[in-house]
Amino acid sequence: MPPKIPMWFQHEISITAPSRGCHLVTGDVHKAISSDLSQIKIGMCNLFIQHTSASLTINENADPDVRRDMEVALNKLVPASWCRDGTFRHTMEGDDDMPGHVKSSLMGPSLNIPIKNGRLALGTWQGIYLNEHRDTGGWGGGHTRRIVITLQGTS
Repeated sequence: MPPKIPMWFQHEISITAPSRGCHLVTGDVHKAISSDLSQIKIGMCNLFIQHTSASLTINENADPDVRRDMEVALNKLVPASWCRDGTFRHTMEGDDDMPGHVKSSLMGPSLNIPIKNGRLALGTWQGIYLNEHRDTGGWGGGHTRRIVITLQGTS
């Protein structure tokens, strides 16, 4: 049996979220890593978003209502009104900024997905989501978010 060769690959993608909410990005991730992913028999894929008011999660990808419901739930957990009623003191960047930081911390900046036989081992209904927690997409406007994708595994 030939020795298993350890491999590392890294990619960075920029994704433009058209609005606040949960955006399915599984296809964007696959497009960026497909040629390297196919070389890995067993391993891990790490995704890391380089922002403090956006996050990553895995959730159901079949029913679009899940995305809407996630946004509704997050807004109930951390309402923008807390910027106006004195609950939050960090308010100079708008009503969506500090709630965005809290939501990002709750959801998390990274994901780990197993790699099995050259494929991400996502379940049948699982998709990768970028959660944009700001109306303005971060300081300076726009909604472009950077995700670093690191693949590690053996052939």
